[in-house]
Amino acid sequence: MIYNRLSLRSRIFFYMILLVVVASILIAAVTIYQYREQSKDYHKQRLERKESQVVASVENVLDRTTYEVKTANLPLIFKDEIYAISAIQKVDFNIYDLQGNLMKSSETSLQPDAVDLALDSAILKALSDSTEKRYVMRENMEEGRYRSSFIYLTDPKSKPLGILNIRYQEDDSFSEMELREFLGRLGIAYLIMFMVAIAFAYFVSKYITRSLQQIGDKLDQTRLNQRNEKIILGKASEEIGSLVEAYNSMVDELEKSAAKLAKSEREQAWREMAKQVAHEIKNPLTPMRLSVQSFQRKFDPLDPEVHQKVDEYSKTLIQQIDTMSNIASAFSNFAEMPAQQDEELDVVEVTKLALDIFNEDYIDFSSEKAEVIASFDRTQLIRVITNLVKNAIQSIPADKKPKIEVKVVENNGTVSISVADNGVGITEENMAKIYEPKFTTKSSGMGLGLGMVKNIVETYSGSINFTSQENEGTTFIVSFPKK
Repeated sequence: MIYNRLSLRSRIFFYMILLVVVASILIAAVTIYQYREQSKDYHKQRLERKESQVVASVENVLDRTTYEVKTANLPLIFKDEIYAISAIQKVDFNIYDLQGNLMKSSETSLQPDAVDLALDSAILKALSDSTEKRYVMRENMEEGRYRSSFIYLTDPKSKPLGILNIRYQEDDSFSEMELREFLGRLGIAYLIMFMVAIAFAYFVSKYITRSLQQIGDKLDQTRLNQRNEKIILGKASEEIGSLVEAYNSMVDELEKSAAKLAKSEREQAWREMAKQVAHEIKNPLTPMRLSVQSFQRKFDPLDPEVHQKVDEYSKTLIQQIDTMSNIASAFSNFAEMPAQQDEELDVVEVTKLALDIFNEDYIDFSSEKAEVIASFDRTQLIRVITNLVKNAIQSIPADKKPKIEVKVVENNGTVSISVADNGVGITEENMAKIYEPKFTTKSSGMGLGLGMVKNIVETYSGSINFTSQENEGTTFIVSFPKK
């Protein structure tokens, strides 16, 4: 993320500006909310006043009328009076019977016999269910927003006569104009405050991070193998002073540790070289031992193919001896790997030859082609295969029926050798460390085998990958170009 790459100075500047912006937005939002709430309260109270005045005028008419006070006579009672009341109170209102049918209206455009002017059943139910026997609803019409109140008209005996509906238009034009003027003035004030905040945030962030920048420059220049200068700051704050003191103490410790580390690195280099030599020599010794044991067990002087088998065993031993000779020569030049000797070889044949040293009958070999020619070092290819197969054998627990499959595949100029086992698998925790030198999950060994295999394969512009599932098994795939 871009934010994670911002400097401390940029973050302080950003947060201060963000604080001003958020505060401005909140104040503007609260102002708009307050204006609208005040407008709602104003219209609510004004409707209530209009309603009380109209009700008082209507009751006065009912008290003075010469007609019998009943629902059917309401149009006669308010024939002319409804217009007088509407003109005095400056509000339109309607009179409905108890079933919601319009009986009289102060609006001359409304006809009482119009079916669509009857009150909705939901309004009648809401009015009937109201404890105050009063119901108010808001309507949005083309002319604007309206509030409509519905109350019962009663006779002198408090018996319902009809329903009085007062329609009041909410005119917010003046309030909206005031709000726009206020927000305009507030916006100018915010703009000035924003410009001041930018300047203030710039200088404050620069002042706070000035000492930190100096410490950071010194830390960038700090090296373990050279003499480092201490930091000297005047008039530093308590926190910065603690950082400077800690850095200066670290410089003193680095100087004391530098000599010890140099000596330790030299000793460690020799130890690593000894471990590598031991591991590299052990690799050919193991197949030599297996070959000799196999020869002892299977040798039969009367076997008609005895000379061919002796020749194969001898060839295997000679190859491993040559490997040891190459290792000795290479490590005499400061522990270098055996020199790369490219040659045209049959990968299928070499793989079979490498597998001959293993006596395990559960190792299966297959190849899509009888012959796959590639350019590789014969000795190093054998080392790659024997290392992978030996690791596969050691990964299978004793209580499980072992199975190892070795395959050679040629595809688009690339040769792939896969070694699959049904062993314990590799845990997710160990997958990232599998090629690291000295890493091993076995009780013996130096953990250099897979790292060596990776180095050999990559020398030939190849790659090594693996897939694994715990308690199911692991498959290693070595791929390299044919030429």
